[in-house]
Amino acid sequence: MTSPAVTVTDRSAAEPAGTPGSAPPRLRAPRRRHSADKPRRSVLLTLLTSLVLLYSLVPLIWLAVSATKTQAGLSRSFGLWFDDDFALWENVSQTFTYDDGVFTRWLLNTLLYVGLGAGGATFLAVLGGYALAKFDFPGRRAVFAVVIGAVAVPGTALAVPTFLMFSKMGLTNTPWAVIIPSLISPFGLYLMWVFASEAIPTELMEAARIDGAGEVRTFFRVALPLLAPGIVTVLLFTMVATWNNYFLPLVMLKDPDWYPLTLGLNSWNAQAATAGGEAVFNLVVTGSLITVLPLIAAFLLLQRYWQSGLAAGSVKE
Repeated sequence: MTSPAVTVTDRSAAEPAGTPGSAPPRLRAPRRRHSADKPRRSVLLTLLTSLVLLYSLVPLIWLAVSATKTQAGLSRSFGLWFDDDFALWENVSQTFTYDDGVFTRWLLNTLLYVGLGAGGATFLAVLGGYALAKFDFPGRRAVFAVVIGAVAVPGTALAVPTFLMFSKMGLTNTPWAVIIPSLISPFGLYLMWVFASEAIPTELMEAARIDGAGEVRTFFRVALPLLAPGIVTVLLFTMVATWNNYFLPLVMLKDPDWYPLTLGLNSWNAQAATAGGEAVFNLVVTGSLITVLPLIAAFLLLQRYWQSGLAAGSVKE
């Protein structure tokens, strides 16, 4: 008599999952990708960033250190370290009083050109960018092509034709010869065009129109707060371009009383290069430092507006 065959099965397979005494199911650990090259990339990126930072800061450090030296201290001391005679306040006072205070006149001229030129260019770029982004009209693509073409043309290529045109109108050697060309900023217009198309929801404008707001009120109460980061960006670009503008005033202006700081410091530098004019080189260095400080202050003060204003003017739910 044969006994029935007894089959032995695995206990873990026979017992249902979750019963007492059963082993918990093992979860396969996710495979980790080997990132041995990431530290190398981070180190390389850090080195490149450090080189760029060093390249940018060394001239500024030299300028700040050299502005504290006398004319004799500039030649006898190391360029990146201070001299025994600290003469910063004397240099600043002499810079503003030299040649009957002409440096103050140049500074006021620069502020005038930046206030009217850069401010007007930003305002026109905001209006034009908003209109091109949110309104559909015939010839919109042609305007886009013109703006892109204008961005590609350097400003120095237009200086001579602009001079010939302004000379026929009798506006050369006047502040308007610098202010009016500064009002046109193709890059600012293109930047506001792109920014307005993404920052202003069309539904928000339609809701304002349904509530009875006109186009002007919709722009100033709804669209303008949303454009604050873009406006600050365009303002900084146009302000720096106008503040550092050299070639256009060089072509347009002959009277030193209308010089901006760029032309004025260049005339002092040319005077320092002549025989017997070395005594004003410390004024060139100090004046250059004073010229840089407003731009640094503008960047530091306006930087917070790049991140603010994104949600301003939105509808509360």
